[in-house]
Amino acid sequence: MTSPVLQTERLTLRPPSAEDFEAWAAFHTEEDTMRFLGGVQKRGAAWRNMCTMVGAWHVRGFAMFSVIERDTGRWVGRIGPWQPEGWPGREVGWGIARAFAGRGYAYEAACAAMDYAVDTLGWDHVIHTIDPDNSGSIKLAQRLGSVNQGPVSLPAPLEDFRVDAWGQSADQWRARRARTTA
Repeated sequence: MTSPVLQTERLTLRPPSAEDFEAWAAFHTEEDTMRFLGGVQKRGAAWRNMCTMVGAWHVRGFAMFSVIERDTGRWVGRIGPWQPEGWPGREVGWGIARAFAGRGYAYEAACAAMDYAVDTLGWDHVIHTIDPDNSGSIKLAQRLGSVNQGPVSLPAPLEDFRVDAWGQSADQWRARRARTTA
């Protein structure tokens, strides 16, 4: 498998690797960060979560990227394409560690991940599954140009989570990208 590496002005996006685990595990202990991402996870569960992402790269050919700060090499979070079995659509999802929140990294990485999903993976539509109370993610989805397409159901064991699908077509993303780069 060829592992894609995406570069933005301040970030590197690459598939997760063993060197990411300590920061990945710490991220999963942050109550405020994990509130809308399934809840806090102990170290063993965080390990299995990371291995799920690594496995999805091999099985599906895509999954969320580890986001790395270029200047420091520090792990920032995970962002990227995601579609486990039974998911309500092809998603670009995100999660940024608390120490990096508020710097515009989520937007920068999400734009690169949207480009990758549309241009490389050939997705014709992208969603973001967001809890209606998650104002930060809603603001990011809106900044990306996505609109609320209504409630969707997640597969077990996540069926009790309340989420809306925010999304847009590939053509809408391309048009938005053309306007913002012009």
